[in-house]
Amino acid sequence: MSASPSRSPIVTSPAPAPPAKTRGFLHIARHGAGPGSVYIVTYRRVEQEQGRPRPVLAESASALIELLERIGVDFRLKEVRGALEDILRLGSANIPDLWLSDEEMVEKGLVEG
Repeated sequence: MSASPSRSPIVTSPAPAPPAKTRGFLHIARHGAGPGSVYIVTYRRVEQEQGRPRPVLAESASALIELLERIGVDFRLKEVRGALEDILRLGSANIPDLWLSDEEMVEKGLVEG
């Protein structure tokens, strides 16, 4: 006989699976020069095209930064800082390796719902 009490098995329901995230990138194009520039931001999926990408307009550089923060872009990454420099110098750039679920893309306004 054992000194430890017998334990009944605990029945738990399986945790819901997290939403599948797809790999993509942001394409940012600058239109105009100086403080009057506007920026068009489009999210592109790498593996598949589900939903239609919806370009988002940022009407100033500060609006672009706010949009990128809301999307979840990490400004500490070298690739992101380099892309922002390219936008200023060349007029467009891609920010690579963004992983977003379908729900996040709709929520952030990057695809048509």
